[in-house]
Amino acid sequence: MTDLETRAAPSRAGALRRAAPALLGYAAVRALGLVALALWSAARDKSAYTLLTARWDALWYTRVAELGYGYEVRLANGDVHSNLAFFPLLPWLERLVAAVSPLSYADGGFLVSLFTSLAAAWGIFAVADHVYGRRAGVCAVLLWAVLPVGIVQSMAYSESLFTALAAWSLYAVLTGRWVTAGTLALLAGLTRPVGVAVVAAVWVAGIASFTQERRAGPSAQERRTGPSARERRAGDADGPGPGPRTRRVLGMLLAPLGTAGYVLWVGHRTGKGPLGYLDVQAGWRNGFDGGYAFARFVAEKFTSFPSVLAGAGLIAGVVSVVWLYVVGVRQRQPLPLLVYTGVVTALALCASSYFGSKPRLLMPAFPLLLPLALAMARLRMRRSALVLGPMAVASAVYGAFWLNGSGPP
Repeated sequence: MTDLETRAAPSRAGALRRAAPALLGYAAVRALGLVALALWSAARDKSAYTLLTARWDALWYTRVAELGYGYEVRLANGDVHSNLAFFPLLPWLERLVAAVSPLSYADGGFLVSLFTSLAAAWGIFAVADHVYGRRAGVCAVLLWAVLPVGIVQSMAYSESLFTALAAWSLYAVLTGRWVTAGTLALLAGLTRPVGVAVVAAVWVAGIASFTQERRAGPSAQERRTGPSARERRAGDADGPGPGPRTRRVLGMLLAPLGTAGYVLWVGHRTGKGPLGYLDVQAGWRNGFDGGYAFARFVAEKFTSFPSVLAGAGLIAGVVSVVWLYVVGVRQRQPLPLLVYTGVVTALALCASSYFGSKPRLLMPAFPLLLPLALAMARLRMRRSALVLGPMAVASAVYGAFWLNGSGPP
């Protein structure tokens, strides 16, 4: 072990000890959700494991892992559902698990979600702890765990994998680890289309950093003596090698390669050039229309009395999301978090299809929870438990009800 590894090991162990309460609380909430799902599914003579690993998007991912790309379903109305819509990192990991173990591709997807959900929880804690302190970090993780759609974090879907990569990339940006941030952004871009949000955060933060340096300029003392100790430490954040500016540029160059590489490959595969991926999404009746279709969907809920409550709930949900983002801006969250959250939220709310999936699509936008986490961190621990306990139970029950329904989450 090198001197650098010797110094880094206690730091990693200390970081894990610091995050332990958040991770244990997260694991407890997820275990409660899985128990509730198992009991509910057994009462309905269904397999909880099948619901988690072999329905809806999970099936598409396992088909990519098993058969590669090229599978599609042609519907009677002319729509073409192609598996090119699904980004490759999760299927690659499923294939890797199946290759090194006796597990199936579906088992691999569940295993990946199991571990990456914990990695996501740790990353969320790291970001919130860095910005607002340890108690806020614990609260942020628990709030993410008790989301009504939290059961998706345990499914063979890509949400947990993506959130883990996004959270740790954002943490790397906040702590000046630009190459790490760019590499994780690259991987996030191979996981979901919303990987562009991570890329945007890295690029905006990098440009802002260069702009600040240009405006400030080197002090007279720095011109005489060279970089300060603080700058040298920042330059060493990614380990020995090129200077901090070079690493920042390298991180920014790495960040978009995942998204751009897959989109360009799909364009080549379909023969439709750089816009080929948009045509694939159009086959699923999915696109970006600025929220027009979603607004119509909400408006239609007010045409009959039973659905009025659903319409009012949707409006309240959208208003809450926007309000939380505005509060984050007013609390001066770091620029990378605001950019990332803004892009994730815009893509989720302004997509033209799959309206019932919007809560799930918003799940990676964990910085929206930071204002609530900060407020909860100021409460006594008993009061926080009285709030989070019922929320965990409600989330577990709702998740079991949701997955045992007929529609995809």
